Amino acid sequence: MKFVYRYIVSDCDSVGVYYDSQHYTRTPEEAAADAIKAGLDLDCGPFLAIHTDAAIRQGLISENDLNLALANLITVQMRLGMFDGEPSAQQYGNLGPRDVCTPAHQELALEAARQGIVLLENKGNALPLSPTRVRTVAVIGPNSDVTVTMIGNYAGVACGYTSPLQGISRYVKTVHQEGCRDVACGGNQLFGAAEIASRRTDATILVMGLDQSIEAETRDRVGLLLPGLQQELVSRVARAARGPVVLVIMSGGPVDVSFAKNDPKITAILWAGYPGQAGGTAIADVIFGRTNPGGRLPMTWYPQSYLSKVPMTIMDMRPNPSTGYPGRTYRFYKGPVVYPFGHGLSYSRFSQTLVLAPKQVSVSFSTPLKAQTNSTWASSSIKVSHANCDALHMGFHVDVKNEGSMDGTHTLLIFSKPPIKGNNNWSEDKKLVSFHKVLVPAGSKQRVSVGVHVCKHLSVVDEFGVRRIPMGDHELHIGDLKHSISVQTQD
Repeated sequence: MKFVYRYIVSDCDSVGVYYDSQHYTRTPEEAAADAIKAGLDLDCGPFLAIHTDAAIRQGLISENDLNLALANLITVQMRLGMFDGEPSAQQYGNLGPRDVCTPAHQELALEAARQGIVLLENKGNALPLSPTRVRTVAVIGPNSDVTVTMIGNYAGVACGYTSPLQGISRYVKTVHQEGCRDVACGGNQLFGAAEIASRRTDATILVMGLDQSIEAETRDRVGLLLPGLQQELVSRVARAARGPVVLVIMSGGPVDVSFAKNDPKITAILWAGYPGQAGGTAIADVIFGRTNPGGRLPMTWYPQSYLSKVPMTIMDMRPNPSTGYPGRTYRFYKGPVVYPFGHGLSYSRFSQTLVLAPKQVSVSFSTPLKAQTNSTWASSSIKVSHANCDALHMGFHVDVKNEGSMDGTHTLLIFSKPPIKGNNNWSEDKKLVSFHKVLVPAGSKQRVSVGVHVCKHLSVVDEFGVRRIPMGDHELHIGDLKHSISVQTQD
């Protein structure tokens, strides 16, 4: 439930959703009381306004609870200048479309879209396409000429849209075929025209994926495959294509595109997310090389078979070998993936070199190990609450070199992997402890300073919920590098 988290200032869901649809409590007054006591200070709908007074009269919540919520809400409003007199005198009082749609803000929307695109596959360096050699492009797919779809579930009013078709048309002559009338893709009546277009042009760009009819607030997917007959459309067009085939996926979550990954005719795959009002320009800029892609996947892309092992009634992060439950997220799941968390390619090749890297660190503690909570980790770890954490910060220097011919942005991901402790299934396989995005001109290198804190980054949570620092050799994955740090107790 969203309202079990403390210190929530506002929430975009109405509490009524949890009462009316999910039957979280017996009465609406109980739902209002639970939400406020858990830290929900502002409800987008009228539910709290209608039922909070009755919840107080019934003794389910005190006036002090309500006052605390109001204090949080009013504090934020004060910081926004909402009590500074008439709207004309407030810092944000007169903001409108003319402020949002300035050239600087529209350029920011475009740059955000460019940086968010992830190059998943680039077989034989098929991308970027050259507008001088590729003169005509077939642009195909239900998301090929969309606008509102690109701004996703929550958004304001866009200043103006550039669809993928429009963005690509700025570079080359295009031939447009939908292939499917919508993302549900319930029929193949338009497939033939799409195949003909692909056969007659120099390259093909398929813009497929999802939209808010498939995934949105109160609307969850039940599968990871492309909806309807989209996969058949992609495969048929790829077989017919005369030139390179680029698959662009527009979605908010992962999609199992194993079929495309394994199809030699599909030369490149991009994930654009929901790229916003300038999404079409950003997609075209990446495909034609004006932008060197540097985005990374913010989630694991699981195969469709994963769903049969993870019922929605079990949200445990850790695997359970006795039941075959595989666990969730890159931190605990060790099975096959379509693309891993953090995956993302570039048109440049980046290499990393460790310049400064400590190899050991000593941890002091005040409580004897035998006095700590019983745990399979107790004999070889220190509870974070008993460690002297102040002096346990380590600094690393990493040189990132761009060995390609294009300037590019490289995202350096730093993962930590704890020592292996027998058959302990409670420890995560690895976790992201830091990341740094650095612009590196072609042929040059940039030095990146990386900070790792032992108590924060090298600790794990045992089966009793106690955070501990395991003693032994921890492994840091810094880009393509692996570095071992020995963590020992101080005599």
